[in-house]
Parts: sequence; C-alpha cells; structure tokens
Amino acid sequence: MPSSTPTKTARSRAAGAAKTAAKTASARVKTPRAAKDPAPVAPQREMPPNPPSAPSKQLHVFPNPAPQRDYVIQFQVPEFTCHCPLTGQPDFAHFTIDMIADKLCVELKSLKMYFWSYRNEGAFHEKVTNDILDDIVKVTQPRFIRITAKWYVRGGIYTNVVVEHRKKGWKPQPRVDLPAHDAASGML
Repeated sequence: MPSSTPTKTARSRAAGAAKTAAKTASARVKTPRAAKDPAPVAPQREMPPNPPSAPSKQLHVFPNPAPQRDYVIQFQVPEFTCHCPLTGQPDFAHFTIDMIADKLCVELKSLKMYFWSYRNEGAFHEKVTNDILDDIVKVTQPRFIRITAKWYVRGGIYTNVVVEHRKKGWKPQPRVDLPAHDAASGML
C-alpha cells in the first residue's frame, strides 16, 4: 500500500528545486545603480526670502523704454481663476490687457503672481475686472488701458466685462490704415 507521506528522495528533490529557483530569481534581480554608486548631488541655491512662486498683490514696475511714442503692450492671461462669492464654485476667465504705457510698465512676473493671488478669493466678475484695472492704473499711470475679461460659461451664460482708463488729456494718434496685400510665399 503506497504511503501518503513523501519519501526522503522526493523531499530532497523538491528542496533542491526550490533552492535552484531562488538562485535563478536572485540572479535576475539586479541592485539599482544608485544603491552602488550614489550620483553626485548638485549644489542647490538658497531659497530666496520671497519665493518666486507665491501669489502676491504687489505689482512691480520698470521705466518705459520708449516713452516718446504710443505703443501697445498686450498681456494674455488665459487661466484666471477666482471663486463665486455666492456658491464658492470656481470661476474661470481669459483676460486680455491692452495698455499704452506712459512712464512706467508693469513687470510680467509680478503680474503673473498678482493674477494668481485671486485664485482663492470670491468676487463677482465685474468687481474683479474693475479691481484689476484700478490696481494696474495705480502703479503705472498709463496713457490708456483696456481690460477685456471673457468669463467662461456658468448656468448657460458667458459674461464679458470690458473696462477702460484714459489718462486725462491723452488723445490717441489717428489710426493709419495700410493697404492689404496677399500673403507672399516666395513661390511664383
């Protein structure tokens, strides 16, 4: 009658197979290079006292490099975010700022941080747009500025808010209409 317990030979064969399988598996697993030779660590610069990626209401300015002429500076801010003051839900807008500077221009990085500062604030579309205009006018005193805020749909309605400021006594130069030409491709 056959025994239900494995024989000594069968047990030793099974143990040998298990050892061989373990050796094969460990041979396939390689130690990562980083564990053997740590990569040299690059020196890190010291964190500035005012981190560059923090929201801020402070707008910085610099002297207009061409105050003798009217020219348009246009900023596009396609990812503006704030909150609805009634529901707390996020509102999104695309801002276009067209500005004719006088003596000062607004610095781009500070404008970015300024717009970012609205992310957690609640305000109506009209208030936000007018507040932004007032803040830019306060620091730059431009000859002209127009802000167009195109607010994304909420409740099936798009809202566009357009606000302007003109410096007292400033008059724009007359528009010059140039003849239109077909686009040239260099091919005859």
